Amino acid sequence: MSRLTSALPVSATSATIDWTKIAVTRELVYESPLIACRYSPDGKRLAATAQDNRIVLWNLETDERRELDGHESWVNALQFSQDGLSLVSGGCDGRLCWWDLSGGATQPVRVVEAHAGWVRSLALSPDGSTLASGGNDCQVALWSMADGEPLQRLTGHEKHVYSVAFHPSGAIVSGDLAGSIRDWNLSDGSLTRQFDGAKLHSYNGGQGVDFGGVRSLAFSADGKQLAAGGLQNASNPLGAVHDPLVLVYDWESGEPTRTLETGDLKGVVWRVAFVADGWIAGASGGSSGGYLLLWNPEQEKDAHRVKLPHLARDMDVNPDGQHFVHACFDRKLHFCGLPPESA
Repeated sequence: MSRLTSALPVSATSATIDWTKIAVTRELVYESPLIACRYSPDGKRLAATAQDNRIVLWNLETDERRELDGHESWVNALQFSQDGLSLVSGGCDGRLCWWDLSGGATQPVRVVEAHAGWVRSLALSPDGSTLASGGNDCQVALWSMADGEPLQRLTGHEKHVYSVAFHPSGAIVSGDLAGSIRDWNLSDGSLTRQFDGAKLHSYNGGQGVDFGGVRSLAFSADGKQLAAGGLQNASNPLGAVHDPLVLVYDWESGEPTRTLETGDLKGVVWRVAFVADGWIAGASGGSSGGYLLLWNPEQEKDAHRVKLPHLARDMDVNPDGQHFVHACFDRKLHFCGLPPESA
């Protein structure tokens, strides 16, 4: 499954972070395996989705939680509004649900039939007004974040759309199963250009499996770089034999600049994010287990990795830019950060 994708906030602190000291620091437990997770804009709450079709909203200061019911399927994608007072979820039922978080409601205030097939990804425009969704119907849809009104459909992908992201300027990109990354002209819905992500896709003729794809997209805070996460070398897709991969592009030229690998792990980069000091983070889950991977600006093999207690399926970065959370198959949220003595 693909996850919600967007540019992530980076801490405003000027202090250099020793990313090699990041470790697992905390966990929260639920009753069902977890799928996706997102911090609220102030970092005080966390939303996660689970295989019981629910969304769980935690208060991270008290560990109190409430459960939201509205989907008839697993929920793949989450997006908070900029003020943190509302949340949108996208599920395998093809629906988008809007949630009012200002009170104690547990039912959606709005349900939209958004895609024919799974909703795979959500992203919010930099001004907070427009929500983008990508789905298995090979379309990108744009919605009013305020009231859920449809704004535009972007068509042209030939495979499932796994990821969407907004550039800091307001431009939008989307990535699909075939490794096609499209930059759209929103004035008329036409294609502006394509980035080559074919290395993220494979077809196994023996198994008849079309596999891989652009599982995550993220922009650097200055908008100069675009990262695409996924997998490569899928020699046995059904046996989970494939390697984590992140491709980095220069936004202005569209040319690839870096290929980020691990060299020894088997898995998928489900989520990629730019963090401080030019480092890039990725959450990998697969037959090697779950990992938080960190690449520095100088090398293409990960400079630090954190072994998670179980299979990672999603990741988010705290708005402080220094802490991470992972939704894992063991029914737990695993948090990573600097140990107290290093903070």
